[in-house]
Amino acid sequence: MEVLYPRCAGLDVHKDSVVARIRCVSQPLHDEVQTFATTTSALMELNEWLGTHGVTHVAMEATGVYWKPVWHLLEGDFELVLANAQHIRNVPGRKTDVNDAAWIADLLAHGLIRSSFVPPAPIQELRDLTRTRKQLVREISQHSSRIQKVLEDANLKLGSVLSDVLGKSGRAILQALVDGESDPEKLADLALGHARKKRAELIEALHGRIRDHHRGLLRVHLDLVTALHHAMAELDAAVGKALASLHESARLLTTIPGVSDVTAQVIVAEVGVDMTRFASDAHLRSWAGLCPRNDESAGKRRSTRVRKGAPWLKTTLVTAAWAAVRVKDSYLQAQFHRLRARRGAKKAILAVAASMLTAAYHMLKKGVEYQDLGAEHFGRRDRDKMIQRLVRRINDLGCQVQLLPQAA
Repeated sequence: MEVLYPRCAGLDVHKDSVVARIRCVSQPLHDEVQTFATTTSALMELNEWLGTHGVTHVAMEATGVYWKPVWHLLEGDFELVLANAQHIRNVPGRKTDVNDAAWIADLLAHGLIRSSFVPPAPIQELRDLTRTRKQLVREISQHSSRIQKVLEDANLKLGSVLSDVLGKSGRAILQALVDGESDPEKLADLALGHARKKRAELIEALHGRIRDHHRGLLRVHLDLVTALHHAMAELDAAVGKALASLHESARLLTTIPGVSDVTAQVIVAEVGVDMTRFASDAHLRSWAGLCPRNDESAGKRRSTRVRKGAPWLKTTLVTAAWAAVRVKDSYLQAQFHRLRARRGAKKAILAVAASMLTAAYHMLKKGVEYQDLGAEHFGRRDRDKMIQRLVRRINDLGCQVQLLPQAA
């Protein structure tokens, strides 16, 4: 097998150590294995050691977050390749750190490692911000559920009347409960906006048996929710600064139905704005885990389940897809209803999310806004097939239909 990179190295990265194997088959020949710590000074020694032997290419596995400091210290001095651990799995029964490093180096030398997508540093920083914000949103939701649990224990049915117990009306009532107020009528008077129209329902729902124990728990959760909202505000400001140079790309994405400003920020943070990194839109969909897997043996398709792919991007796109299919007379809504009838809602919504990612790929690549094909796109494309399908459907219902050409 042809050697593509005669002077390369493989790294087996762990939390506290890095096992490195140099594989040099051109003059001067060299084959050596060393173990380095993961401190900054030790990684600088690794960099110097690799450079001393004329290494040009270095490969490592994507192991949690431990590969990142190694990558950052070697970036710029070597051609780096980040490998998916599933793609370079070794033969079972030969698992050692030294063997792993040697195996990675051998695969790299022959060009058998497909490099994973590693965005530039500004996109990585934006990705950290958007992911942290999503985690904070999840934590707020968890505390909301815990507040509901405390209210139910006190037999206060506030969640049955208000759609959001952490909205303005809900927060005012909860704060009054924490401060010691227990009169249902006084609590109901704190409602704001449309919630005022539910005063009678609120009075009935706020008849309960709240104790100091419940007030203490509510105080803890409300304080945590307040702190989380402050943290989210700081993150939003940081995201705005990080997006200053990418604002136009994010704005283009918001022209897609169902894509909000937050969703556009997540897409930019996860895939970047340079679409040349992906050979085609199909490669991007595969990387995101929004296409069926290939699992065939003996001529039989064993599974078409999608891979995990990029979970942060996939979950965001699926959420946006549910919003997009509610936009009337749109291509995405027509696609969803067309596929749901045959494949079910779950597969249909994944297909819509894949279509949205495909559109984002071409929009970022060409710098253009979204152009909806319209709800009649499939009808125009498959007119004859639709006529035949409708005739079969009418026949299945026990009726006969005769097709006549429409007069011009």
